[in-house]
This record gives sequence, structure tokens and C-alpha cells, in this order.
Amino acid sequence: MAGVGIATVSRVINGKPVTPDLAERVTRAAEQLGYRQDLTASSLRRADRRTHTLGLVLEDAANPFSAALHRAVEDAAAERGMLLLAGSTDEDPVRERGLLKTFTARRVDGLIVVPTGQNDTDLDAARRAGTPVVCVDRRTTAPQVDTVTVDNRAGVRAAVKRLYEAGHRRIAFLGDLRSIWTAEERYAGFVEGLASVGCVLHPSLVRRDLHGADAAQEATRALLALAHAPTALVSGQNLLTIGARMALQERQLQRRVALVGFDDLPLADLLEPGISVIAQDHSAIGREAADLLFDRLDGEGGPARHRVLPTRYLARGSGELPAPGR
Repeated sequence: MAGVGIATVSRVINGKPVTPDLAERVTRAAEQLGYRQDLTASSLRRADRRTHTLGLVLEDAANPFSAALHRAVEDAAAERGMLLLAGSTDEDPVRERGLLKTFTARRVDGLIVVPTGQNDTDLDAARRAGTPVVCVDRRTTAPQVDTVTVDNRAGVRAAVKRLYEAGHRRIAFLGDLRSIWTAEERYAGFVEGLASVGCVLHPSLVRRDLHGADAAQEATRALLALAHAPTALVSGQNLLTIGARMALQERQLQRRVALVGFDDLPLADLLEPGISVIAQDHSAIGREAADLLFDRLDGEGGPARHRVLPTRYLARGSGELPAPGR
């Protein structure tokens, strides 16, 4: 229809230089015929076998943190003309293994993974098979895998110090599953923060292995029912923060018991009082992970790299409530 040979059509379809007249004729013929390029077939013919796709393995795409990370990586991929495929593990190592196998079977050019921490051998297998891997939010023991995290411990330490300076001495902690690297780091920051100000760690005020808002709500109810209830709460994850706030509001204690959560959440600044948080820069995390992956795709060698980004404290009111009697 265009009056040209197959080689010319191939050059136009793959964006290689031809004269404007030839490009217009081939493009017009493609539109009239309803032609769609088969990228999978094209990748088989290219020497580099690239598919121009990336795989993103998230903990839960519905979680605000995961959603923001997804968007940041998607934007970075789009700038390189790449498509992003994503899936959620829900902290299930079996589901994580299935996603890793599915994405590599579809020959994605690279993987960005929020690891469960229980499938490091699968991450290493993907890397050894030739698929670059970058882990985000959590560390991994898999060799030659780049990682991007935030300084979890420093963020929680600083929050504990703020609460102590506001007069709080009975400070409780709500933590996610111990199998999650960030949950361990944030709890360690809590312990270090108490020690740094000479505040006693009360084991009865620590609730860990909580997963989801409902579990945190129930744990907070139990804490508030203690004879010596906490005057302040530190939540180690955004969904746990939601559950804690729900429990406080049930007892109408949201203006009396201080609350600081790790990671921001939608509408946190519209509540009364607003929820103070230790915030992560989701865009920076996603961009850094994508940049590390693109470096590997562009031929970067060398040992594994670990990028640590800072957190920042957003004071909105709940974390600034003074202890009773102050």
C-alpha cells in the first residue's frame, strides 16, 4: 500500500531515520490497515532482546505508600519509553515468587521489588538470569542487588525525642510484622530513641506483629484499657496509624493522647487535630530506584549500591499534644 519494501517499513515502525515522504506514506498505510506493532515479536529480532517493559512488585497497590511509589516509577519509566507492569504480594512469599517468575517469563528488562524478606534466593535467581533487580523500601541479603531505603531509625528516634520533650514518659509503640525489615528498623529506632533521652521502655506498651488497620485498632484499645495507659503512641506504618486514630476517636482521646505515625496518609492534615507523621518522599524513592535500575540496563557494573534517603517530620497537632499535667 505504501509502495515501499519491508526494510523501509521496518525502519519507520522502529523509529529509524528515513525521508519525511517515506515516513508519511508508511504511517498513513499503517493507519489505513489498522496495523499494530507486535513488540514481543520485535524483541525477538533485536540483538539486545529488550522488551521495553519493567516489573514492579509492591506490598499492596491499595496502600497509599505503594500507590505513590507506583506512580513515581511509572513516570520515570515513561520518560524512557517503557511500560510498567505491577503486582501486589500482600506480604505473601508464595505470591511474591509467582510475580517474580511471571515477570521474568514475560522478559521484563528489569525489576523493582518491595521484598517480603523471605524470597532472597528468588531475587538472586532473577538477577543471575540476566534481569537487573533493585529492592526498594527494604534491604535484602541477595548479592549484587541495589537497594533504596529511608533512614527509618533516625526518623523514629527524632519523633520519640519530640514526645519526651512534650512531657511524655509512657510512650507506646505499634509495629508491623517482625518479618518486615522496615518494621524491625522502626522498632529499633523506637528503642534507641527512648534510651537516648533516658526514658524507660515498658514492654507492656509495645504491640508488634500487627498487620492492617483493624489489628492496630484492637491493639490500641487494649493499650488504652491498661491501668497505666500510654500518654503517647508511635505507629510504625500508615495503616497502623489509621487504626490507632480510630481507637482514640472511639474514646474521644484524640486530643489527649499524642500520636505520631510513620509515613504520611491522605487527609491526615484535615483531621482535628491533624496527624503528625514521619514522612517519606515517595517520588524521590521511586526516582532513585528507577535511576539505579536504568544504570544497570545501560551497562553499569560494580558492587551492589545502597541509597539511604532522609525522612522529615510533619507537625500537624497530634504529635505535639503535651503530656497530662504539662
